[in-house]
Amino acid sequence: MRPVIGRLAIIGQGLIGSSITRAVYERKLARETVVTDASPKVRKRLLELGLGEARIVKTAAEAASGADMIIGCVPVRSFSQVVGEMAPVLKPGAILSDVGSVKQGVVAECLPIIPPGVHFVPAHPLAGTEFSGPDAGLPRLFVNRWCILTPPEGSEETAIDSTRRFWEAMGSRVEVMSPARHDMALAITSHVPHLAAFSIFHTALAQEDKDHSPVIQFSAGAFKDFTRIASSNPVMWRDIFLMNREPVLEALRSFITDMEACARAIEEGDGDTLEKLFSVSRSTRRKVIEKEHISQQPDEPDDALKDTLFRPYSQDN
Repeated sequence: MRPVIGRLAIIGQGLIGSSITRAVYERKLARETVVTDASPKVRKRLLELGLGEARIVKTAAEAASGADMIIGCVPVRSFSQVVGEMAPVLKPGAILSDVGSVKQGVVAECLPIIPPGVHFVPAHPLAGTEFSGPDAGLPRLFVNRWCILTPPEGSEETAIDSTRRFWEAMGSRVEVMSPARHDMALAITSHVPHLAAFSIFHTALAQEDKDHSPVIQFSAGAFKDFTRIASSNPVMWRDIFLMNREPVLEALRSFITDMEACARAIEEGDGDTLEKLFSVSRSTRRKVIEKEHISQQPDEPDDALKDTLFRPYSQDN
């Protein structure tokens, strides 16, 4: 595949950042790739892993200097600080992007400090695992996954198109929407479900302490599946909930109202209401699965991602 970017800088080498680094090398998407991470331990680990031909530097400013595209893969509340560090070295015409799960707050914080002539095209790849750190990176993490672009109003189409082409070359399906629409959609489809997972895990622990019963030991598969995401990066999710406060609270209040209705139905023995709820949920779930199945490439199933978990990445992979 021909390179779609000249010089690419990737700031942060956790799960998403290291997955981008691996995918860019595997697909030859950049003529030059420069990466960094704020943690010296992570930078040392990157050297040990040998991420293709990526050059590892100490600071975000050093990585961003002269880059045609810069992708910040850092917690959303840290991104504006990183942008401030890079701002003096960002060249005119460069595209600045990110991978965060919140957009309105990030756009509001970053736009005032981005130099004139630098294009800001925020992005959010809807992909991930419960693992974190540079060892968790997967070169095919973004294949057949949505990547949402949320350019601020008035953004140049050429910059949006370039960012779209980059993510499509990574194997993603790309959608463009406003930051506000993104944040509301993610609040209900991702943020509140994560909050529910974190909460149910604490509820189970409290129940175990109260009754001295082996709740965790004998937890069923559904509980384990539901709480899998409770092992996600706590700093990242803390920042997401604080940055996306209003959309999350709106979605959470709706969810609480629905759960209270379920509790009333159970308390009153209203089987018809419960069965109707479960039937609607079941049919909706089937539609989601069918739509996802149609869009999947037969030669690139999701299960293939599991084969590379924690495998050291090198040119021999």
